[in-house]
Amino acid sequence: MSEQQHENTPVTVIGLGSMGSARAPDSRPPAPPPPGGNPPPARPAPLRARGATVAATPAAAVAAGRLVVTCLTTFDATREALDPATAELRGRTLVTLNSGAPDQARETAEWAAGHGARFLAGAVLDVPSAVGAPGTLLTYGGDRAAFDDAVPALRALGGETVHLGDEPDLAALYEMAVGATLLPALVGFFQGAAALQARGRTAASMVGFTGRLLDMTKELLPVFADEIDRGDYGAGESSVNLFLAGTAHDAALEAETGVDTAWLAPLHDLVRRAAEAGHGEDSIAALTEVLRKPTERPYPSTSPTS
Repeated sequence: MSEQQHENTPVTVIGLGSMGSARAPDSRPPAPPPPGGNPPPARPAPLRARGATVAATPAAAVAAGRLVVTCLTTFDATREALDPATAELRGRTLVTLNSGAPDQARETAEWAAGHGARFLAGAVLDVPSAVGAPGTLLTYGGDRAAFDDAVPALRALGGETVHLGDEPDLAALYEMAVGATLLPALVGFFQGAAALQARGRTAASMVGFTGRLLDMTKELLPVFADEIDRGDYGAGESSVNLFLAGTAHDAALEAETGVDTAWLAPLHDLVRRAAEAGHGEDSIAALTEVLRKPTERPYPSTSPTS
């Protein structure tokens, strides 16, 4: 599909939330109302002004586009929204952009195949308001040929569009793997802010210092990744024992400032278990070995993506 063909090819977007609405003006898709009701009148109005057609039903919307992009909350919500339109899916490409676990992505891929549709499960590694921006990163897993056909249209969602592999659960897997960093980092910042306020200082006063720490962490990620991939943790500068010694400081901070540090207890336990397993002098990346659990793989392993 050429860029010119993309401009003249209708694309259906299911979902008129912040992400779907951000997508719609760029590709001029038919945008159906959510299941069980009509969209608020104010929401489709600006889309119509940009050339979009608002379909009366999901079936009508799906029938109008060869590429169907869903911007809903979960895989369950996506299948529920498309249930009235399954007869129209045959021969089309379905692209999902929602959160969910890898097994839910695989289930939806089987559901789509059962209705004769090619399938790509995507993930937006940014906030919804960033959709359409040149630096926004979106990843996809699923049918490579379907991706190659759809990529000119998908690039309207963001400047970085990456196909991770033919397995339909890869975008969900990477979204959860990468996203695991977010909440601990944010809670750490919030704890620090509360501690500073207990001393009459502002959260804003720590932003620059926290940014420097995050920059340092970013620089260390390739080093840690190499240690983990090689299974060799002997050359690390930041040892497990160093972090273990620091656990007592958190208790002292709580006693002085009244800030609740209970959320750190499982992390402290993880560090202690790593030391007890013989990793005390190893790099802190050795915590990966403690996190592993012997499980039967539910899906075939794949080659690593750099």
